[in-house]
Amino acid sequence: MVINNTPGVSSSPGAPLPAGGLPEGYLDRTNLTRDEAFARSAVLATRDYEVHLDLSTALDPQSSSYRSRTTLRFSCAQPGSWTFLDFINDGVESVVLNGQTLDPGRVAGGARILLEDLAAENEVTVTGTAQYSTSGEGLHRFVDPSDGQTYLYTQYEPADARRVFATFEQPDLKGRFTFHLTGPADWVLASNQAPAARRAAGTDGAGRDLVTVDFATTQPMSTYITTLLAGPYAQWQDRWAGHPASGAPEVPLALYCRASMADSLDAERIFTTTKAGLDFFHEQFGTPYLWGKYDQAFVPEYNLGAMENPGLVTFTEQYIFTSTATQAQYEARATTLLHEMAHMWFGDLVTMRWWDDLWLKESFADFMGTLAVAETTEFTGSWTTFANRRKGWAYLQDQYPTTHPIVADIRDLEAARQNFDGITYAKGASVLKQLVAYVGRDAFMAAAREYFVRHAWSNASLDDFLAVLSAASGRDLRDWADDWLQTSGVPELWVEDGALCQAGIDPTSGEEVLRPHVLKVGVYSPDDVGRLARVRSVEVEVASGAEGARTPVAIPAALRAGDLVLPNDEDLTYAKIRLDEASLQAVLRYPVADGLAGATVWAALWNMTRDALLPAGQFVEAVCRLSGALSDAGLYGSVIEQARTAVDRYAPASERNTLRGRLGEVLVDSLHSRGAGSDRQRSAARTFTRLARGAADGGADGHPTLLPFLPVLRTLTGVGPEAARDQARLAPGLDVDAEIRWLAWQGLAALGRATTAELDATLAQDVSATHAVWHRMACAALPDPAVRNEAWEAVMSGGTADGRILSNDHLSAVAAGFTASRPDLAEPFTERFWPALEGLWASRSNGLASRTIEGLFPSRQDAITGTAAEQREHPVVVAAQSWLDGTPGAPRALRRIIVEQTDDLLRSLTAQATHRS
Repeated sequence: MVINNTPGVSSSPGAPLPAGGLPEGYLDRTNLTRDEAFARSAVLATRDYEVHLDLSTALDPQSSSYRSRTTLRFSCAQPGSWTFLDFINDGVESVVLNGQTLDPGRVAGGARILLEDLAAENEVTVTGTAQYSTSGEGLHRFVDPSDGQTYLYTQYEPADARRVFATFEQPDLKGRFTFHLTGPADWVLASNQAPAARRAAGTDGAGRDLVTVDFATTQPMSTYITTLLAGPYAQWQDRWAGHPASGAPEVPLALYCRASMADSLDAERIFTTTKAGLDFFHEQFGTPYLWGKYDQAFVPEYNLGAMENPGLVTFTEQYIFTSTATQAQYEARATTLLHEMAHMWFGDLVTMRWWDDLWLKESFADFMGTLAVAETTEFTGSWTTFANRRKGWAYLQDQYPTTHPIVADIRDLEAARQNFDGITYAKGASVLKQLVAYVGRDAFMAAAREYFVRHAWSNASLDDFLAVLSAASGRDLRDWADDWLQTSGVPELWVEDGALCQAGIDPTSGEEVLRPHVLKVGVYSPDDVGRLARVRSVEVEVASGAEGARTPVAIPAALRAGDLVLPNDEDLTYAKIRLDEASLQAVLRYPVADGLAGATVWAALWNMTRDALLPAGQFVEAVCRLSGALSDAGLYGSVIEQARTAVDRYAPASERNTLRGRLGEVLVDSLHSRGAGSDRQRSAARTFTRLARGAADGGADGHPTLLPFLPVLRTLTGVGPEAARDQARLAPGLDVDAEIRWLAWQGLAALGRATTAELDATLAQDVSATHAVWHRMACAALPDPAVRNEAWEAVMSGGTADGRILSNDHLSAVAAGFTASRPDLAEPFTERFWPALEGLWASRSNGLASRTIEGLFPSRQDAITGTAAEQREHPVVVAAQSWLDGTPGAPRALRRIIVEQTDDLLRSLTAQATHRS
């Protein structure tokens, strides 16, 4: 095996182990490098895995681990060479290679197991123990506070299967998996494939009956998409009829969630979306779904939105709506359901070789999921949501100093974890939307069908996809790929003197990049009811390179007052748009009638606010005057949240509370005027409660402009003999349910208008996992120095004062509470933050460390005296830069978090300083 850049280890494939042995600590390394992975797959080919997990200890609160046994068969092209297995373990009992028992004390570390003197065909069996997780990585164990039931599920991407069983943990070493799972007899035990057998397995330590379920063997797949589910899950079943034209057979469907949430799961609606998605993807791709069943499980304390495990897709249980949900929430769930379904082809059937090509699955799933929602569900405006929300994420990520090409340079697993970001998902999907406009939808889908035929059950790269797409479209796409996929940064488009102009700099190289675009330029004029309506749309094809700097466009030379010229009409390409002064004044005066065009305009205004080109006060005022006329309720909810952020982050301190009062008045009015029980009314209630927390910026007593609104928060808690009457007067028709009540309590807590006793009493009335997290956040937000110190210690230590471990969601809740109220109480902890960073990263999983560092970063700051440029001298910016300068050897993933958090802070300080009076 080739191990490059490893001192003391031969870099020749097939070489024997060096006489000096492996470097110290080599078998404890968790950060697999790309070089190591490629060297391993160059000489190895996996055949199959047989994995036995014994979860008989899962119900014992004193037990933190479980037994794991893996038998793996693989071939080696260089007999006599060596390699290693990945297994982050709690102890290795035995290792048997080709019938020979190895000494675990010599070959097994905390993360790797050395295999020497390999044969052409090999079989290794590893028996050991692994830890139950509370971080959402590996095998997560959760105890439901509402009924005491225990639930388990796995989450592996990018590389946490090795926390559960011994693997070759890289996507290009696919194998067939046969899982055997032992657990309580009355539990659901599930995996990627259906059970093949079920047999008695004795009893656990408390005398409960156990069973072992043997699952059918999978198709060839990567380790990161294997999965297991165990616990007393509620379940529902249905069937999809199949798709004869593509040869797809009938598929059994199932849904799972915790028993205490079963009454809230709308199974019929989810099954309807699932069937529509399977119909759509078979019509588009022509390649049948061959993973057997299609289960979907909604699980607690999930770090992601969802994970595309074939046969058993897992989702955050936040998609089970225990409180009233808006259409935007239902749309978001449908988009996630179909995003994951698209992965059954893009990612599962055909998988990237390494994480450099992560976009080959995530960008495609993001694009195809949105397309499927638009064309198969009631959410026909899903591209409007994409334009405002997903692309907003991309624009933000692509302007960080850490930006990277869509096809990124991923040198190791820590870098891979960080690249599940707005570039890989949303920018990639935006560029694919532009690609479809560029080559045509028919050619794109034909290429996808050929891609699946050529590379089914194997791995592929960017070159493989470009080959089939070039053939299908008749275009040589190598230059297009270089311009869009191999460069970084956001293009800018604007119309000037009869031409569409483009500018673009790749921030990673400093070079100019002018990309090709196929797009439309729209002209909008005020109509009879005072809305900007489209009166003309012009198609434009922009060349790459210098020729693409100015492209003639046929728009009227003489525009009327109030007209809007909108580059990127219909949002076909990926670019920030600059509005000319007349167009800017038009959109600040009139609402835009078309939903997608409106989303494009509001995205431009938000980018201008973040770039300090538009004062936060002007953005907030525009939201106050125009948001009520938005045709899309989801866009309304997004825009008023952006206004809240503008108040909290981008407004100068001298204006902040006045703007907060202005926005607060508009939101309270919206509780009356946006329609009884409407989505807009609910969005206004949510944003108001979050906006109110910021009044703590004014110190112990808040700011007088918000004091009149404190009774609104108290009314929304539902406390008091006249609560129902007061709520009906305040917000007729609003469902003041647990979500709204807890948001109100969190606002009151941050303002010092709630007590721990009140918060505890509210939780006691209705105990659930979600309510417990909301309660923890509210308690940590109380503006008391002792509470602040306790919250700090809990997040930094990972546990509470009474010794309880904070799981992932609870740790984030405490961190959110710590930063939710008076910044003056958090300020003394800032100097303690920087020295702790490397220790936190080394002592915790990447997931928990990231939550801790991002949660406690001192981001709520006011601009210092001086110009915008002088904000680099702000004490927190200086401290962050000093840490970066002083720790060049810190892990790259950790440094990336600090760089991005610092950039966010500097952007907010710059906006404040630029526009203060």
